[in-house]
Amino acid sequence: MAHYIPQGFRFASLYSGIKQDTSRSDMTLIVSDVDAVGAGVYTQNLVCAAPVVLDRSRTPGSHFRSIFAISGNANACTGERGYRDAVRMAELAGEVLGTPAESTLVLSTGIIGHFLPMETIEKGCREIVPHLASDETALDGVARGLMTTDTVPKCFTKKVLIDGVEITLAGLAKGSGMIAPNMATFLGVVLTDAKLNPAAAQKLLQNVADKTLNCVTVEGHTSTNDTLLMLGNGLSGSADVTENPAFVAAVEEICEAMARSIASDGEGASHLVTIHVHGTKTVSDARKIAREIAESALVKCAFTGNDPNWGRIVSAAGYAGVAFDVAQVSLDVNGFRLFEKGSPVAFDAAEVSRSMRENREITVDLRLGEGTEEIRFWTCDLTTEYVHINADYHT
Repeated sequence: MAHYIPQGFRFASLYSGIKQDTSRSDMTLIVSDVDAVGAGVYTQNLVCAAPVVLDRSRTPGSHFRSIFAISGNANACTGERGYRDAVRMAELAGEVLGTPAESTLVLSTGIIGHFLPMETIEKGCREIVPHLASDETALDGVARGLMTTDTVPKCFTKKVLIDGVEITLAGLAKGSGMIAPNMATFLGVVLTDAKLNPAAAQKLLQNVADKTLNCVTVEGHTSTNDTLLMLGNGLSGSADVTENPAFVAAVEEICEAMARSIASDGEGASHLVTIHVHGTKTVSDARKIAREIAESALVKCAFTGNDPNWGRIVSAAGYAGVAFDVAQVSLDVNGFRLFEKGSPVAFDAAEVSRSMRENREITVDLRLGEGTEEIRFWTCDLTTEYVHINADYHT
């Protein structure tokens, strides 16, 4: 699929020596040719990585020129030294680009509790600049350079016409494990050549994250490094579109694509599962119920085995801590009605199972009553491959 490149952004990636696998890039650099407005949403884990602390202190703002990222080392639980190393990463990017150190945001992902190999990072930073380019190959390279246990790169782009001006957006993400919704569940960047307002961009990013990336869970583990950044450099020539409905919808579309791709790429996953809970009194109620279903090991195992075990889904909703009338509950899986108005209905289990087996995506539609609120949540199934990946990840 062809990708669009926002005006005034350049990209580079290379293997620097951080990862053991020499065939995979582990360092990436994103550069805006002019100052860009930036916003960020971060993990709510109290044990957060040094880059999160640094970026959180800098966003929102209007003077950003680059994002410098490494994969293979999280720089998390590394104390004061880890924070100094994150600051030094920003300084290095500024030195090679000729920009202020505070105009760089940094990202890192990988194993927790290891100090950064700063000599390796400094050498790589000085080598990466000549690779900067503004084409699709360079953009794809950055998406691949962010990957750790991901099996596919995650890159999504879109054009939108607002008041006669064509605006381009690009979204880059990594994430497949250690995923739970408490923002941001991953590393991600949204880039646009639209003109943005810092405070409004921060509010927009948080609102969009709550509807998309905070509605993803693989196993319920909130990472130490979760970060979602957005940069807008205004080079499209647009007016301030931060609160324009068409622009908001475009950002949401990019972030939803990221969310779905992360759940689909859950470590060892064979199914992407979309859980639609509706009919609740509040969005918070819908979120609680959807998350309980999505994180139930029994429910996830049923999806792995293509088993339309509606009892596991309904019972997971029941212990979410949300009051509802069981007599009003109805459940569909892949469009097949399995449970209605509090009672099971006759259905062809073999047919439903075949539908689950033959489709990468499973849809769960749970109605709890006549309330007007709803939410969509994304997860994946739980396979033996997930256990192997995470049992062998460190040792």
